[in-house]
Amino acid sequence: MSKRSSQHFPVELSVVIPLLNEAESLPELTRWINRVLTQHGLTYEVILVDDGSTDNSWEVIEDLAQTDTHLRGIRFNRNYGKSAALNTAFEAATGRVVCTMDADLQDSPEELPELYRMIVEDRYDLVSGWKRKRYDPLSKTIPTKLFNGVTRWISGINLHDFNCGLKSYDQRVVKGIEVYGEMHRYIPVIAKWNGFGRIGEKAVQHQERKYGVTKFGLERFVYGFLDLLSITFVSRFRRRPMHFFGTMGTVSFLLGMLITLWLVGEKIYLAMNNLRARDVTAQPLFFLALVAVIVGVQLFLAGFLAEMTQLNGPRHNQYLIRDKLNIS
Repeated sequence: MSKRSSQHFPVELSVVIPLLNEAESLPELTRWINRVLTQHGLTYEVILVDDGSTDNSWEVIEDLAQTDTHLRGIRFNRNYGKSAALNTAFEAATGRVVCTMDADLQDSPEELPELYRMIVEDRYDLVSGWKRKRYDPLSKTIPTKLFNGVTRWISGINLHDFNCGLKSYDQRVVKGIEVYGEMHRYIPVIAKWNGFGRIGEKAVQHQERKYGVTKFGLERFVYGFLDLLSITFVSRFRRRPMHFFGTMGTVSFLLGMLITLWLVGEKIYLAMNNLRARDVTAQPLFFLALVAVIVGVQLFLAGFLAEMTQLNGPRHNQYLIRDKLNIS
């Protein structure tokens, strides 16, 4: 048995569920999870993260925890977003495998045992769900296909559904990555660029929404593409910003200097041969060269400052937690 599989964990599976105003669905969801995981003999915990709900979701969690000892709760003081909820829950998770799912009953707990098995037995670092058949309107499914296609092309990860909330992770992954902003859509990308390259996929059931309304609008796709550009840049150059800014600055500076030297050399050559020559400063090309030199210096300085910031100011997510339930 490998060291990886022989480690002791308090529970086999941590189920992480971020939620916002899902009071109606929580009793049914937690009973369903309990029934499925008990039938499969898995030890587990359920971490419910209340992301600033304005209904009575937290009161429901407290009531459910009185009879279900598997439940853990985290309550934010305000709404921070799904990435914040996941990152905070990942820090609290103690399971050998960590599974994430949405609280709206559109993700089926019946998938959890197989997602767990694929991590433990098939040795995947991460397994992403694929909602092959979706119960969503075309206004949501068509942008989703476009979003997934672009993400596959940029990341090189062959997944059909990056945004599926139903995923499973080896604990090393959730403890080794940081999710912030709106980067929860790109956890497979973040994981890959942190060295967790064994990424699998499983077709999962997609249920029709039973309670409440969706919390996401079309603007998430616009933000999603911007986030993809951001995570691509951050993942590649976060530890070496000078490589990016310094290279661009050096190219711009050298280009400006070469143009300036050529203009000056041309002026000297024409003057030595008694030919008419325009003043260097009277030529528009000179000012373009000057701009290129200035921009090059600024980019180089930006890279230097970014390098210093990265070395001396590590990033830490800080969220104001209002309450905790069964979490030390």
